[in-house]
Amino acid sequence: MHLLRLGPAGQEIPAVTSDGVTYDLRPLTADVDGAFLAADGVARTRTALAAGELPVLDGADALRRGAPIARPAAVVCIGQNYAAHARESGAEPPLLPIIFFKHPNTVAGPDDAVPLPPGAEKVDWEVELAVVIGRRASYLPSVEAAREHVAGYTVVDDVSERAWQLDDSLGQWSKGKCGPGFLPTGPALVPADEVDPGGLRLRSFVNGEPRQDSSTADMIFDVAAIVHHLSQYMALEPGDLICTGTPEGVALSGRFPYLRDGDEVTLEIESLGRQTHTFTSLS
Repeated sequence: MHLLRLGPAGQEIPAVTSDGVTYDLRPLTADVDGAFLAADGVARTRTALAAGELPVLDGADALRRGAPIARPAAVVCIGQNYAAHARESGAEPPLLPIIFFKHPNTVAGPDDAVPLPPGAEKVDWEVELAVVIGRRASYLPSVEAAREHVAGYTVVDDVSERAWQLDDSLGQWSKGKCGPGFLPTGPALVPADEVDPGGLRLRSFVNGEPRQDSSTADMIFDVAAIVHHLSQYMALEPGDLICTGTPEGVALSGRFPYLRDGDEVTLEIESLGRQTHTFTSLS
Protein backbone atom coordinates (compact mmCIF):
# COMPACT_ATOMS: atom_id res chain seq x y z
CA MET A 1 0.00 0.00 0.00
CA HIS A 2 1.41 3.37 -1.08
CA LEU A 3 -0.09 6.73 -0.09
CA LEU A 4 0.08 9.39 -2.80
CA ARG A 5 -0.94 12.96 -3.60
CA LEU A 6 -1.78 13.46 -7.26
CA GLY A 7 -2.65 16.50 -9.35
CA PRO A 8 -1.55 20.11 -9.92
CA ALA A 9 0.56 21.80 -7.27
CA GLY A 10 -1.70 23.09 -4.52
CA GLN A 11 -4.64 20.99 -5.75
CA GLU A 12 -3.36 17.46 -5.06
CA ILE A 13 -5.84 14.64 -4.53
CA PRO A 14 -5.08 12.17 -1.72
CA ALA A 15 -4.82 8.65 -3.12
CA VAL A 16 -3.67 5.14 -2.31
CA THR A 17 -2.37 2.36 -4.54
CA SER A 18 -2.97 -1.29 -3.73
CA ASP A 19 -2.36 -4.30 -6.00
CA GLY A 20 -1.67 -2.00 -8.94
CA VAL A 21 -4.91 0.00 -8.63
CA THR A 22 -5.08 3.65 -7.50
CA TYR A 23 -8.00 4.64 -5.29
CA ASP A 24 -9.36 8.04 -4.28
CA LEU A 25 -8.80 8.77 -0.57
CA ARG A 26 -11.14 11.76 -0.40
CA PRO A 27 -13.91 9.72 1.27
CA LEU A 28 -11.50 9.49 4.24
CA THR A 29 -9.51 12.73 4.17
CA ALA A 30 -9.00 15.99 2.33
CA ASP A 31 -5.25 15.42 2.27
CA VAL A 32 -2.38 13.21 3.41
CA ASP A 33 -1.11 15.44 6.18
CA GLY A 34 -0.18 15.40 9.84
CA ALA A 35 -3.76 15.48 11.04
CA PHE A 36 -4.64 12.46 8.88
CA LEU A 37 -1.66 10.48 10.17
CA ALA A 38 -2.34 11.43 13.79
CA ALA A 39 -5.91 10.17 13.41
CA ASP A 40 -4.65 6.68 12.55
CA GLY A 41 -4.97 7.39 8.86
CA VAL A 42 -2.84 4.46 7.71
CA ALA A 43 -4.97 1.90 9.56
CA ARG A 44 -8.20 3.59 8.46
CA THR A 45 -7.02 3.44 4.85
CA ARG A 46 -6.36 -0.28 5.12
CA THR A 47 -9.80 -0.85 6.61
CA ALA A 48 -11.50 1.16 3.88
CA LEU A 49 -9.59 -0.72 1.17
CA ALA A 50 -10.54 -4.08 2.64
CA ALA A 51 -14.18 -3.02 2.81
CA GLY A 52 -14.22 -1.77 -0.79
CA GLU A 53 -15.20 1.71 0.35
CA LEU A 54 -12.76 3.70 -1.82
CA PRO A 55 -13.55 4.49 -5.47
CA VAL A 56 -11.00 3.97 -8.21
CA LEU A 57 -9.31 7.25 -9.17
CA ASP A 58 -9.84 7.48 -12.92
CA GLY A 59 -6.93 8.85 -14.93
CA ALA A 60 -4.51 8.58 -12.01
CA ASP A 61 -1.58 7.61 -14.24
CA ALA A 62 -1.84 10.90 -16.14
CA LEU A 63 -1.74 13.10 -13.03
CA ARG A 64 1.32 14.90 -11.69
CA ARG A 65 2.85 13.25 -8.64
CA GLY A 66 3.00 15.61 -5.70
CA ALA A 67 4.97 15.21 -2.49
CA PRO A 68 3.23 12.39 -0.60
CA ILE A 69 3.00 14.36 2.64
CA ALA A 70 1.36 17.79 2.64
CA ARG A 71 2.74 20.86 4.38
CA PRO A 72 5.20 19.39 6.90
CA ALA A 73 5.65 21.86 9.74
CA ALA A 74 9.30 20.88 10.05
CA VAL A 75 11.95 19.30 7.85
CA VAL A 76 14.76 18.05 10.07
CA CYS A 77 17.93 16.70 8.44
CA ILE A 78 20.81 14.54 9.62
CA GLY A 79 24.24 15.36 8.23
CA GLN A 80 27.14 13.02 7.46
CA ASN A 81 25.23 9.91 8.52
CA TYR A 82 27.21 7.58 6.24
CA ALA A 83 30.88 7.17 7.17
CA ALA A 84 32.15 7.20 3.58
CA HIS A 85 30.21 10.38 2.80
CA ALA A 86 31.63 12.05 5.92
CA ARG A 87 35.13 11.23 4.71
CA GLU A 88 34.49 12.48 1.16
CA SER A 89 33.26 15.71 2.80
CA GLY A 90 36.58 16.00 4.64
CA ALA A 91 35.23 15.06 8.08
CA GLU A 92 35.41 12.18 10.49
CA PRO A 93 32.19 10.24 11.17
CA PRO A 94 30.22 12.07 13.87
CA LEU A 95 29.82 10.73 17.39
CA LEU A 96 26.31 12.19 17.66
CA PRO A 97 23.77 13.05 14.94
CA ILE A 98 24.47 16.36 13.19
CA ILE A 99 21.21 18.27 12.80
CA PHE A 100 20.17 21.03 10.41
CA PHE A 101 16.87 22.24 8.99
CA LYS A 102 15.38 22.87 5.58
CA HIS A 103 12.52 25.32 5.07
CA PRO A 104 9.20 23.50 4.55
CA ASN A 105 8.78 25.24 1.19
CA THR A 106 11.70 23.20 -0.12
CA VAL A 107 9.29 20.23 -0.32
CA ALA A 108 8.20 19.64 -3.92
CA GLY A 109 6.87 16.87 -6.09
CA PRO A 110 9.31 14.11 -7.00
CA ASP A 111 9.31 15.01 -10.70
CA ASP A 112 8.95 18.79 -10.43
CA ALA A 113 11.67 20.92 -12.01
CA VAL A 114 14.17 22.19 -9.42
CA PRO A 115 15.06 25.89 -9.76
CA LEU A 116 18.75 26.78 -9.81
CA PRO A 117 18.89 30.07 -7.86
CA PRO A 118 20.73 33.06 -9.34
CA GLY A 119 24.40 32.89 -8.44
CA ALA A 120 24.32 29.21 -7.49
CA GLU A 121 27.49 27.51 -8.76
CA LYS A 122 27.80 24.36 -6.63
CA VAL A 123 24.39 22.66 -6.62
CA ASP A 124 24.59 19.03 -5.54
CA TRP A 125 22.28 15.99 -5.32
CA GLU A 126 21.78 13.71 -2.29
CA VAL A 127 19.57 10.62 -2.35
CA GLU A 128 18.12 10.04 1.12
CA LEU A 129 15.67 7.90 3.02
CA ALA A 130 13.11 10.20 4.65
CA VAL A 131 11.02 9.39 7.72
CA VAL A 132 7.49 10.72 8.16
CA ILE A 133 6.38 11.10 11.77
CA GLY A 134 2.94 9.71 12.63
CA ARG A 135 2.66 10.40 16.36
CA ARG A 136 4.02 13.23 18.49
CA ALA A 137 7.48 12.30 19.74
CA SER A 138 8.85 14.16 22.73
CA TYR A 139 11.39 12.90 25.31
CA LEU A 140 10.91 9.31 24.20
CA PRO A 141 12.12 6.85 26.85
CA SER A 142 14.01 4.50 24.55
CA VAL A 143 15.16 3.81 21.02
CA GLU A 144 12.64 0.99 20.77
CA ALA A 145 9.77 3.35 21.69
CA ALA A 146 10.77 5.62 18.79
CA ARG A 147 9.68 3.02 16.23
CA GLU A 148 6.04 3.47 17.26
CA HIS A 149 6.14 7.13 16.21
CA VAL A 150 7.08 6.55 12.55
CA ALA A 151 4.20 6.60 10.05
CA GLY A 152 6.27 5.62 7.04
CA TYR A 153 9.07 6.33 4.61
CA THR A 154 9.69 8.11 1.34
CA VAL A 155 12.49 9.22 -1.02
CA VAL A 156 14.00 12.71 -1.02
CA ASP A 157 16.72 14.61 -2.85
CA ASP A 158 18.39 16.85 -0.27
CA VAL A 159 19.53 19.39 -2.86
CA SER A 160 22.42 21.52 -1.60
CA GLU A 161 24.33 24.58 -2.78
CA ARG A 162 27.73 23.73 -1.34
CA ALA A 163 29.33 27.18 -1.39
CA TRP A 164 26.36 28.63 0.49
CA GLN A 165 26.30 25.63 2.82
CA LEU A 166 29.99 25.54 3.71
CA ASP A 167 31.42 28.99 2.98
CA ASP A 168 28.54 31.35 3.75
CA SER A 169 26.73 29.63 6.63
CA LEU A 170 29.44 29.78 9.32
CA GLY A 171 28.91 26.12 10.15
CA GLN A 172 25.11 26.18 10.22
CA TRP A 173 24.59 24.69 6.70
CA SER A 174 20.96 25.80 6.20
CA LYS A 175 21.73 28.67 3.80
CA GLY A 176 22.82 26.08 1.26
CA LYS A 177 19.83 23.82 1.86
CA CYS A 178 16.78 26.06 1.69
CA GLY A 179 16.25 27.10 -1.92
CA PRO A 180 12.59 26.75 -2.94
CA GLY A 181 12.06 23.29 -4.38
CA PHE A 182 15.32 21.98 -2.88
CA LEU A 183 13.63 18.82 -1.53
CA PRO A 184 11.92 16.75 -4.24
CA THR A 185 9.89 14.27 -2.17
CA GLY A 186 8.20 11.02 -3.15
CA PRO A 187 6.71 9.42 -5.10
CA ALA A 188 4.93 7.64 -2.24
CA LEU A 189 4.59 7.39 1.52
CA VAL A 190 5.05 3.70 2.31
CA PRO A 191 3.74 2.63 5.75
CA ALA A 192 6.40 1.81 8.32
CA ASP A 193 5.19 -1.75 8.88
CA GLU A 194 5.77 -2.55 5.19
CA VAL A 195 9.43 -1.48 5.12
CA ASP A 196 12.65 -2.58 6.81
CA PRO A 197 14.54 0.72 6.84
CA GLY A 198 17.78 -0.95 7.84
CA GLY A 199 18.70 -2.58 4.55
CA LEU A 200 17.38 -0.60 1.58
CA ARG A 201 19.48 -0.05 -1.53
CA LEU A 202 19.57 3.61 -2.56
CA ARG A 203 20.99 4.98 -5.80
CA SER A 204 21.33 8.21 -7.76
CA PHE A 205 22.02 9.00 -11.40
CA VAL A 206 22.85 12.25 -13.21
CA ASN A 207 21.88 12.33 -16.89
CA GLY A 208 21.64 8.54 -16.70
CA GLU A 209 25.17 8.07 -15.31
CA PRO A 210 25.52 6.28 -11.93
CA ARG A 211 26.55 8.38 -8.96
CA GLN A 212 25.53 6.91 -5.57
CA ASP A 213 24.95 3.21 -4.86
CA SER A 214 24.75 2.19 -1.23
CA SER A 215 22.51 0.73 1.46
CA THR A 216 20.80 2.19 4.51
CA ALA A 217 22.60 -0.59 6.41
CA ASP A 218 25.63 1.73 6.23
CA MET A 219 23.96 4.53 8.19
CA ILE A 220 25.86 5.49 11.33
CA PHE A 221 22.63 6.26 13.21
CA ASP A 222 19.60 4.21 12.21
CA VAL A 223 16.02 5.49 12.00
CA ALA A 224 14.98 4.59 15.54
CA ALA A 225 18.15 6.09 17.02
CA ILE A 226 17.60 9.31 15.06
CA VAL A 227 13.97 9.72 16.14
CA HIS A 228 14.83 8.98 19.77
CA HIS A 229 17.77 11.42 19.71
CA LEU A 230 15.77 14.23 18.12
CA SER A 231 12.94 13.77 20.63
CA GLN A 232 15.32 14.70 23.44
CA TYR A 233 15.80 18.17 21.90
CA MET A 234 12.52 18.94 20.14
CA ALA A 235 8.94 17.74 19.87
CA LEU A 236 8.38 16.01 16.54
CA GLU A 237 4.82 16.41 15.28
CA PRO A 238 2.74 14.21 12.94
CA GLY A 239 3.65 14.97 9.35
CA ASP A 240 7.17 16.18 10.17
CA LEU A 241 9.81 14.98 7.74
CA ILE A 242 13.24 13.68 8.79
CA CYS A 243 15.95 13.30 6.14
CA THR A 244 18.41 10.67 7.34
CA GLY A 245 21.57 11.51 5.39
CA THR A 246 23.19 10.53 2.10
CA PRO A 247 25.89 8.05 1.09
CA GLU A 248 29.07 8.85 -0.83
CA GLY A 249 29.00 9.77 -4.51
CA VAL A 250 28.02 13.44 -4.58
CA ALA A 251 29.67 16.31 -6.44
CA LEU A 252 31.24 17.60 -3.22
CA SER A 253 33.61 14.64 -3.42
CA GLY A 254 35.36 16.29 -6.37
CA ARG A 255 34.77 13.22 -8.54
CA PHE A 256 31.79 14.66 -10.42
CA PRO A 257 30.74 18.09 -11.71
CA TYR A 258 28.10 20.13 -9.95
CA LEU A 259 24.65 20.39 -11.50
CA ARG A 260 23.93 22.77 -14.35
CA ASP A 261 20.88 23.98 -16.25
CA GLY A 262 19.15 21.04 -17.95
CA ASP A 263 20.77 18.27 -15.88
CA GLU A 264 18.42 15.42 -14.99
CA VAL A 265 18.72 13.63 -11.64
CA THR A 266 17.11 10.28 -10.90
CA LEU A 267 16.94 8.79 -7.42
CA GLU A 268 15.59 5.47 -6.26
CA ILE A 269 15.27 3.56 -3.02
CA GLU A 270 14.35 -0.10 -2.91
CA SER A 271 10.65 -0.64 -2.05
CA LEU A 272 9.95 3.12 -2.02
CA GLY A 273 10.10 4.10 -5.68
CA ARG A 274 11.91 6.37 -8.09
CA GLN A 275 11.89 10.11 -8.82
CA THR A 276 13.34 12.08 -11.73
CA HIS A 277 13.65 15.86 -11.91
CA THR A 278 15.40 18.40 -14.11
CA PHE A 279 17.37 21.38 -12.81
CA THR A 280 16.37 24.67 -14.43
CA SER A 281 18.24 27.97 -14.20
CA LEU A 282 16.38 31.05 -12.96
CA SER A 283 19.14 33.46 -14.04
